[in-house]
Amino acid sequence: MNNYTKGHILVIDDEADIRESLFDLLSLYDYQVTMATTAAEGIEKASETGPYDLILLDLSLPDGTGMDVLGVLQARGVETPVFLITAYGSIEIAVEALKRGAADYFSKPWDNEKLLIEIERMISKRRLESENLALKRALKQRYSFPNIVGKSDTMLRVLDLVTQVASSRATILVSGETGTGKELIAKAIHANSPRADEPFIAVNSGSVPPELLESALFGHMKGTFTGAVASKKGYFEAADRGTIFLDEIGTISLETQAKLLRVIQEKEFMPVGSTETVRVDVRILAATNADLRRLVDEGKFREDLYYRLNVINILLPPLRERKSDIPLLVSYFFARYCKENEKPFEVRFDAEALQLLMEYNWPGNVRELENVVERAVVLAGGPTVSAEVFPEQLLHAGGMRIRRDETGHLAPDASLFEIVADFERRKIIEALEKCSYSQTEAAELLRIPLSTVNQKIKRLSIEIKKSVRS
Repeated sequence: MNNYTKGHILVIDDEADIRESLFDLLSLYDYQVTMATTAAEGIEKASETGPYDLILLDLSLPDGTGMDVLGVLQARGVETPVFLITAYGSIEIAVEALKRGAADYFSKPWDNEKLLIEIERMISKRRLESENLALKRALKQRYSFPNIVGKSDTMLRVLDLVTQVASSRATILVSGETGTGKELIAKAIHANSPRADEPFIAVNSGSVPPELLESALFGHMKGTFTGAVASKKGYFEAADRGTIFLDEIGTISLETQAKLLRVIQEKEFMPVGSTETVRVDVRILAATNADLRRLVDEGKFREDLYYRLNVINILLPPLRERKSDIPLLVSYFFARYCKENEKPFEVRFDAEALQLLMEYNWPGNVRELENVVERAVVLAGGPTVSAEVFPEQLLHAGGMRIRRDETGHLAPDASLFEIVADFERRKIIEALEKCSYSQTEAAELLRIPLSTVNQKIKRLSIEIKKSVRS
């Protein structure tokens, strides 16, 4: 471990006094310096050791030229930026070096202050680019298809469609109820597309006031309206070469819809207050929890825009229609939030709590389930948690529906949940009757916590008669 913090620089130069001068200068300013005296040595070190943040390369070497070295490094895929140094202050050489991929050009004798400034600027830029690339790769991994949880037939069909369309340029409309994961699907499409390393801009159209949305999307010129103290680029320009995701597309005004249609058709728009067009290359992904076809019929949404957006429609099923995915989702969210909250143990629901989750209809869909699991992790005092940690709206959402035939017996096609619930219901009623409807005594008789008895009474719609001892 060395004490250098600002970067590692490879100097390739055959002149001892130049190497010594650069070593002293760069070391003084906290750079680590490695030396090479020939083209062959420089190529070997640049290719096999490092990594280096910058290469200072002399144009004239005993076994070749700096241009030769530059060509070999590029052929080997070495991405380290190169500053070419020469005793010949030729503009033609400088231009040729830049054409061949050099990052900059300096003539001997150089200005130390300028050289240091440019070195620091280049290394800072390179590190920022590396950090951005690492972040994009992390996002791609996070939103890749394997991390979209679901093994139900409906979700597998959705993921098959996403796989097919991700690499295309097609405009896509993602439909589904609130909380089904529409933005997650949009991010997965972007992350697995040729635009993955370009911007992904998400815009919640419903959260931006209608009078400001056009400016937010397309930008505006200085002085266009009160408060426009400077010209500003919009989301479309920020998303150039990448993807823009327009959530709640059904809330956009008819005026803004017309401008959006032009972007889709012509790939250009005019910022608010401008008379000049701006061209962009943006893939549009839109989402809605509303029935756009109905909005078209009501005159609230342009029919031509509807057909432009609805080239491919991905319909996300509500959680109540994919309940077989609930245990997978619960495990996924438990792992995430146990890690985020640094729990020293893995949390899981007991059988009673998990059964309650399977019976609930989830009006808030996956987002609501995620909130329930996060709440359970935060409140968990041990590895197993019961339904006591559930929010009130889940506990009081209505009783378990047990289907019966005309004789009052369980329906012939009753599910396992219905069979278990019917058995529990009969046993709890028996215990309550033996204890004159004292719930405390019934809990002792059943050898389960009083809170569990109360939860089951509510869930199974058991009528509580007044205790004869009250």
